[in-house]
Amino acid sequence: MASPPDTSKTVKLERYNSYVRRLHLTKLLHSSSKLFFRATILIALILILFLTLNHPPLFDNSPPHHHRHALLSTSLFSSIGGGASWEKQLRHSATPRRSNGFTVLVTGASGFVGSHCSLALKKRGDGVLGLDNFNDYYDPTLKRDRQKLLQKHQIFIVEGDLNDAPLLNKLFDVVPFTHVLHLAAQAGVRYAMKNPQSYVASNVAGFINLLEVCKSANPQPSIVWASSSSVYGLNTEVPFSESDRTDQPASLYAATKKAGKAIDVYKTQDDKEVARDFTYIDDVVKGCLGALDTAEKSTGSGGKKKGPAQLRVYNLGNTSPVPVGRLVSILENLLNTKAKKHVIRMPRNGDVPYTHANVSLAYKDFGYKPATDLASGLRKFVKWYVSYYGIQPRVKKETRFNNAHSEESS
Repeated sequence: MASPPDTSKTVKLERYNSYVRRLHLTKLLHSSSKLFFRATILIALILILFLTLNHPPLFDNSPPHHHRHALLSTSLFSSIGGGASWEKQLRHSATPRRSNGFTVLVTGASGFVGSHCSLALKKRGDGVLGLDNFNDYYDPTLKRDRQKLLQKHQIFIVEGDLNDAPLLNKLFDVVPFTHVLHLAAQAGVRYAMKNPQSYVASNVAGFINLLEVCKSANPQPSIVWASSSSVYGLNTEVPFSESDRTDQPASLYAATKKAGKAIDVYKTQDDKEVARDFTYIDDVVKGCLGALDTAEKSTGSGGKKKGPAQLRVYNLGNTSPVPVGRLVSILENLLNTKAKKHVIRMPRNGDVPYTHANVSLAYKDFGYKPATDLASGLRKFVKWYVSYYGIQPRVKKETRFNNAHSEESS
């Protein structure tokens, strides 16, 4: 009987071939994985480069109330460097045109005072770079229109928040600021009772963050910071003097500023009229620029203090308090209409009942002297208001005005 054929060699050969195939397949998969990983990295780098060089311009007209998105955008700017074209815009805006001109960072540049100060600085030949978060405390459309106006005068506004330290550091890396005009703040006394966190975040944390970045800068800039008459709080000495106590704030807004269809006509708790030292915008701008012009150079650099630094406090005001009821009467006359008044008592933890500035120190140091009374200022304000909003009220002929730039107010 014949013996069965010996298949052991054939089996071994098949096993060896199978092993070789698996080995080749493993090497192929390994090589493919490495190739895929490298391709992924390359695509990611290309995308980052594309975003850096072609980031959407900051002067967009997208809905500004997406504040969270704005903060994420500025964080992206700071993390990837902003891009060459972005940095070029910063330098162009911040470069002075006059000999020995300032290079000024204006925070809150799309605000009322900030936009006017930015224009005044640029007009006289200083370099100006703005910073604003375009929040929706009031209609952001007005802020965007100011942004467009500043852009026409070659003033660039970076959309970002004071609490974004990487962004601030990037701005100071790109531009050697000589001065900072800090006007950004969460405003409004009564709103502080509804949203106190926003006041602490902006008026305290944001200001401290800005100071820390300024301290580390080289050169260190001189800083002019705008506060509020609300810091005088429950002080009964009038007119308010820079040496008066400011440790009795009447509201959270005042506390944060110190730490860094009907018309509501308010009266005090004892039924006295509320009065304000209304100040025209041009007079405020003169005061801000006067403080900048007389600010001494910083005594430190790179976070190190080399000597005592200059510290000054100035009041800016019109020195002529006017009852709020008088303001309403002037508006009624200018608009040729009767206001619907809602007279209410001021809450005990609300705004101060009376403001009156003693400006003698500002006059002594840089010649500050207010030149516009309330009636004249309101007349200009009404002219701007009816033109800007396209309102056709029963206004007297002299209130017609076509220059949308003249955003004047008291």
